[in-house]
Amino acid sequence: MSPRYRNGANQVGTIVAVVADIMALILGLWILMYLLDANPGNSFVQFIHDAARWLAGWSHDLFTFDEAWARVVCGYGLAAVVYLFIGHAIANRAHRH
Repeated sequence: MSPRYRNGANQVGTIVAVVADIMALILGLWILMYLLDANPGNSFVQFIHDAARWLAGWSHDLFTFDEAWARVVCGYGLAAVVYLFIGHAIANRAHRH
């Protein structure tokens, strides 16, 4: 395999890993903001909440704990872990080829 092809695969793998990391960072940041009771009227907090809610749309209400903080941590945390796992698995696969 030519070095040029391998370099392109490495770049794709790196991009996929960085995107997965950014997605997980947004979700983790929202969990932290929620737990620290960030001001919901702040535009940055609203932006992070909207982005996290969109990213975790499939896992947002997956759990039905009595405590709201547990639902947030589990729902958004699960999405972050899944994005990290899948993103880095795809990146590792791209690095091998």
